[in-house]
Amino acid sequence: MTRSRLAPGTGIVTVPGAAPVLRTSGGEFLRIDTGGVTGEALVRRLAGEDASGGEAPHEEPLTAELARLVEAFEAGGHAVSVPPRAPLAGRTVHVLGDPVLTGPVARCAGAEGAEVRPITPDQVAELTRAAPDHGRPEGRVAVVWCLDSPVPEGLWDTADRLPGRRMAWLRCHREGSHSWIEPLAAAPGDVTSRHVRLRRLAATPAHRELAAYWAGHRTPDTGPHPTEASAALIAALLTADLIAWAEAEAAGPDGAGLPTGLPARRRLRRIDLRDLTFTEHPVLPVPDVAPLPAPTPVGAHAGASAAEARP
Repeated sequence: MTRSRLAPGTGIVTVPGAAPVLRTSGGEFLRIDTGGVTGEALVRRLAGEDASGGEAPHEEPLTAELARLVEAFEAGGHAVSVPPRAPLAGRTVHVLGDPVLTGPVARCAGAEGAEVRPITPDQVAELTRAAPDHGRPEGRVAVVWCLDSPVPEGLWDTADRLPGRRMAWLRCHREGSHSWIEPLAAAPGDVTSRHVRLRRLAATPAHRELAAYWAGHRTPDTGPHPTEASAALIAALLTADLIAWAEAEAAGPDGAGLPTGLPARRRLRRIDLRDLTFTEHPVLPVPDVAPLPAPTPVGAHAGASAAEARP
C-alpha cells in the first residue's frame, strides 16, 4: 500500500500544550484542525518515524478522520504519496565551452537528474540539421554553451537554430568583469543570441564601440576570470533556468502551477564577478522585418515618367 509522506521542505511542529502546526516549505505556520486525531498519530502517519530500538515503524490504523487529514495534506501539496523525481530527470543536457564553467554546470545539472553529455560545435551543428525524431519527446534536450570571453562573431549563429527544433538553447559569456547569462530559448520565437546583441546595441549610445569590441578590435583580455565561487554561482543560475524550462514543459501550454515573475525565457542576467552580485533585465525577441526595397536608379525614374507621359 502506498503511504503519503510529508512533502520535501514541510514539517509538523509540535508545540507543548497546544495543537500541532504545519510549517510549509515556504516558511508559513498553519494551524491543523486534527479533529479527533491525536497529533502523535498524525506525525506517525506522515513522518514515518521509526520505533525505538530500530524496530519497524508503527503502522497507524487509517481511520476515517486520519484519512481525511492525509487527503487534506495531499490536496494542499504538503504530502506526497510518490517520492518526487529530480527536476531534470529524463532530460539530456549537452555542455560545451570553457572548462572553468562547464565543469560546475555539468555537476549541477547532473545532481538535478539530467543526463549530461559533452558536445562539440560541429555536433551542435549536426543537431540543427538532423531529421526530426518523432520518437523523442519534445522538451527533453538542451544545449548549454559557456564562454569565459566575449562571443566571437558568428560562433552562436548555428546554435540559434536549436529552438526551431524544439531543443533548449542556453548560453553565457564574459565581457571584462561581467558574465552574461542569456535567456533560455526553447521554441520558435524565443530570444536568441542574435536578438540579445541587437537589443544591447539598441540600448546603448556606444553601439559602434560595443560592436567593435565584439568584433575583436580590443586589447588582450585581462580578466578577471571566474573563481570557484563565481563559477558555482553561474552554474547554479544556469541550472535554475534549466529547471524552469523542464517545469514549464511538464506544466503544458497553460503553464498552470508555474511560479510567477520574470520567466527564464525573457530574462537576461548580468553577474559582477568582483562582488558576486547579479541583476536581471527583461529582453524580448526582435521581430523579423522585410528588407528595404532596392533603390531605383535615377534614370529609370526619368524613363518611366517619360513613358507614362506619352499618349
